[in-house]
Amino acid sequence: MRQDALTRFSDVSFLVLSSLADGPKHGYAMIQDIQQFSGTRLEPGTLYGAISRLERQGWIEPLPAEDRRRPYRVTPGGLAALQEYVRTLEQVVSVGRRRLVPPGNP
Repeated sequence: MRQDALTRFSDVSFLVLSSLADGPKHGYAMIQDIQQFSGTRLEPGTLYGAISRLERQGWIEPLPAEDRRRPYRVTPGGLAALQEYVRTLEQVVSVGRRRLVPPGNP
């Protein structure tokens, strides 16, 4: 397995919610932000598919368009979902770290 494959996140919803937790953004700004903080380059179709799903779930909402760009913001429900996802990831990371230490080594 290539090392860079492990540094990429595949959960697009998590990436979008994480981006919007920093403040409202339009699609292109989300693509740039996500690439900067995660190293993952989303294609527009992937991003807008996730935006549609998150909007249907009530986790993000559109804001009035600025020029021809529509910004989105995370809702309180979206923040709660993101917090729960982060807690789950922290648990997985904790278990992974423990299991990387060979038995008998502190």
